[in-house]
Amino acid sequence: MISHTIHLVDASPYIFRGFFSLPSSMTGKAGTPVNAVYGFTQFLLRLIEEESVTHLGLAFDKSLTTSFRNEIYPPYKAQRDLPPADLEAQLDWCRELGEVMGAATYVDRRYEADDLIATLCRQLEPEGHRLVVVTSDKDLAQLVSERVTLFDFARGERYGPDEVVEKFGVRPQQIADYLGLAGDSVDNIPGVKGVGAKTAAALLTALGDLDAIYERLDEVAELPIRGAGPLRRKLEEQRETAFLSRRLATVARDAPAAADLDELRFAGADSVLLDPLLDELGFGRLGERIPRRR
Repeated sequence: MISHTIHLVDASPYIFRGFFSLPSSMTGKAGTPVNAVYGFTQFLLRLIEEESVTHLGLAFDKSLTTSFRNEIYPPYKAQRDLPPADLEAQLDWCRELGEVMGAATYVDRRYEADDLIATLCRQLEPEGHRLVVVTSDKDLAQLVSERVTLFDFARGERYGPDEVVEKFGVRPQQIADYLGLAGDSVDNIPGVKGVGAKTAAALLTALGDLDAIYERLDEVAELPIRGAGPLRRKLEEQRETAFLSRRLATVARDAPAAADLDELRFAGADSVLLDPLLDELGFGRLGERIPRRR
């Protein structure tokens, strides 16, 4: 079987970046803002051009409040403000433009973009393909392997297994345990109060994973970790929260996303579908840069 390099994009960070970095005075034919769509399209074109993309999938978040994680833990992401109305109105355009540009697109109400990407990786990695996960979300570091690379496009940073260890102090397969202990304020994952990133990494380096930590709690006080004495009590008192936090941080690999190589193959845009949308958005000049099917 021929192996390919497949780029899987976590779309939301790049849509939000476009919205907040470009003026809302950018409007389409109907007079409504199109700054998020324009910024997202610019990002996609740069990615396609600079990476010589041959296979492309875009994963979108349908909602900030309806994932299965909210069913498990209602405060999940609850601290975040809902997207501004001008941004929310552009999300469907972003998905539509991605589709007509020739990318495979994935979205689901109960599963987040992270889960859709993780599911695609689970299907594609055993087939020998090289996967580049384009995101700024550290949670997805848990997907990194010899064949899966994390690419923070805005910063130009790539993470293989060694880079994950260098950045977080733990291996990719320990990232969910790491977040179970340290928590994640961005997603409102509580973690264990009093356990920071360095302590979480030290615990996992010494004992392996969250299960092993709780099986060997008596050893924690003897570890060469600052504050090891009271640390055992904190862990014991917050056992349930630690395991809940790990569950929230763990990407689902069984989301409704089917990896089809023909759909993922990037052949360029269908002009019949693309041109009317570009006209509606007022993206005449930008449209000249979009590769077209031959």
